[in-house]
Amino acid sequence: MTSSLATDAAPDAGRKPRAPRPAAKPHGQWKVDGTTPLNPNEIWKQEDNGLNVRERIEQIYAKNGFDSIDGTDLHGRFRWWGLYTQRRQGIDGGKTATLEPHELEDKYFMLRVRIDGGALTTHQLRVIGGISTEFARDSADLTDRQNIQLHWIRVEDVPEIWNRLETVGLSTTEACGDVPRVILGSPVAGIVKDEILDPTPLIRELSERFIGDPELANLPRKYKTAITGHPSQDVVHEINDFALVGVVHPELGAGYDLWVGGGLSTNPRLAERLGVFVTPEVAAEVWLGVTSIFRDYGYRRMRTKARLKFLLNDWGTEKFRQVLQDEYLGFELPDGPAAPKPDTPGDHIGVHEQKDGKFFIGVSPTVGRVSGTTLTSLADTLEAHGSTRLRTTPHQKLVILDVEKDRVEPLISKLDALGLSARPSLFRRSTIACTGIEFCKLAIVETKVTAATAIAELERRLADLVDSGTLTQPIALNINGCPNSCARIQTADIGLKGMMLPTPDGDPTPGFQVHLGGGLASVDRGEAGLGRTIRGLKVTVENLPDYVERVVRRYVDGRQENETFAQWAHRVEEGVLQ
Repeated sequence: MTSSLATDAAPDAGRKPRAPRPAAKPHGQWKVDGTTPLNPNEIWKQEDNGLNVRERIEQIYAKNGFDSIDGTDLHGRFRWWGLYTQRRQGIDGGKTATLEPHELEDKYFMLRVRIDGGALTTHQLRVIGGISTEFARDSADLTDRQNIQLHWIRVEDVPEIWNRLETVGLSTTEACGDVPRVILGSPVAGIVKDEILDPTPLIRELSERFIGDPELANLPRKYKTAITGHPSQDVVHEINDFALVGVVHPELGAGYDLWVGGGLSTNPRLAERLGVFVTPEVAAEVWLGVTSIFRDYGYRRMRTKARLKFLLNDWGTEKFRQVLQDEYLGFELPDGPAAPKPDTPGDHIGVHEQKDGKFFIGVSPTVGRVSGTTLTSLADTLEAHGSTRLRTTPHQKLVILDVEKDRVEPLISKLDALGLSARPSLFRRSTIACTGIEFCKLAIVETKVTAATAIAELERRLADLVDSGTLTQPIALNINGCPNSCARIQTADIGLKGMMLPTPDGDPTPGFQVHLGGGLASVDRGEAGLGRTIRGLKVTVENLPDYVERVVRRYVDGRQENETFAQWAHRVEEGVLQ
């Protein structure tokens, strides 16, 4: 007789025992896996803090020249002081992915001036303009993170540049690198009537307490902050790692709604609300808590997974909130309301009255491209018209503050002469572009000239729609030179990702993958959403104006009542968008 045990075991007879599953690889989370480095970047970051390279720049590299720079400093730690090597001239986009970094780079640097909150005085602006004309071949770009970037910088000149910037309260500290980057702030902070609260003191506190702090200078990757107290939600908060948006709590008054875990690049993810209300009194500690979570629990083994958005995706908002409160704050945050839909545009273009009776003027250069000469002339022009303050914006624009009513129109005329329009066309107002192949080692296509050309063509070709009042709202055109989305292609009406496209004769040509219908919270939409990507929808640089004209005319002809471009682009069939 066969035993019941033998009978029960019979179905498995002859089978090989299962091999144990391999243990999951550690993520490199310091509080979970320990601090042993798991990749080359983490090794050199632990060997010597990136902030320490400043002394070597001043004492060795600036004296001995580019060829004396240690390779790890050059391609790593220099970023902690706002320095990237720029692209060597004459290398076409088809070679970006095939050449080694040292083959792509020139012996010059891009230098990023950090401007927390975008706040500048005319004195500071004049200093930046002077640095540009003297050391940077008159180059200057306004970025979509409220910084100003200069090019053609020699390492020999960096100490003098730092001295001039720091004399007027500016710096390049942690403008790049695995650190807390520039803090985006409302360009109209402290000056407008409808502001919920002024974030200026908070931004100043964060900058003074934490920027340059060695304890926060080795994060898993970059860490981006945005803070606004204005109801237009004017700091693109949905695509930042940490963001505070002004709200009014029904019992606790004015404070902030906390968002975490946003970011674009090749794996876009919009930030999420934690559902908490943050009072101004604890806001700095909340920022430190979230930043410390990223430092301690962020993924460090693979740099492609090292942004806060990946941790939030795995944890979820409930766990994230609990860890923040229990391990880092030591107290619970109250539940809080969401901010209502914005009712005014967040780019602040045009003329607007301040709460003190003076006026501010939002102006648009062409896709952020200015020059040192322009910046110096702008400083002189503003002072001649009674203004000494201005702000950069997250949209590659400028906001001029404190203009008396009778000086508004004369100043606008002078600004127009500098290429800074307070009444730009719909296309100039709404187009942004990254640095592109002109200077960036990652870029595949040219962007600034491409954008300027497209704007000029669209102004001419679509003048009939604008003049007749058929097209009244800007259609955002965001142009990026590579897949990394510095120009926020997934959150534009028309987002363009640079790539090389095949041609019938076999020679690749520069062009773009097209994304349609993205956007952040604005007067036109209650919440952010990513654009629609259609396989095979690509356009060459040469044919870009043709494509945009065609798709805009189709939108105008086929839209439903009050339908935005983004809504239309998500509704219609793919063939309509080709």
